[in-house]
Amino acid sequence: MTGPAPSETVHATCVAIAGRGLLLLGHSGSGKSDLALRLIDRGAILVSDDYTIVTAKDGRLLGRAPPTIAGKIEVRGIGLLEMDCARDVPVCLAIDLDRIPDRLPEAGETLNVAGGAVPLIGLIGLEASAPIKAEQALARFGL
Repeated sequence: MTGPAPSETVHATCVAIAGRGLLLLGHSGSGKSDLALRLIDRGAILVSDDYTIVTAKDGRLLGRAPPTIAGKIEVRGIGLLEMDCARDVPVCLAIDLDRIPDRLPEAGETLNVAGGAVPLIGLIGLEASAPIKAEQALARFGL
């Protein structure tokens, strides 16, 4: 008999780009929600804002929002906004907004979560080019 799938709540915002989850990690004020909002404006779909439940299932890590915040994103200076959200999206890349990015990063660093691992890179989330960089990083380094 098997138990429940390993699950972990991560202090991260998550969006889905073409069905692939992107975890945005960082301290409060680092730009997680801001970057998510700009990615959503470019076609991404909200998965979860500020906290994401990551569950290991069938060899993949899946991201979803805790029920209390599903479909909500906090926009600083405006408040909580409601929007459509995706659920159980395969998490393919983590971006740490607290890290100074490597000039020429190489694949290899990972974030260990819920008994699995996803590639991890650093970006400055409040840079104007951050949404494009995040999309390119997902294409280049994502699972």
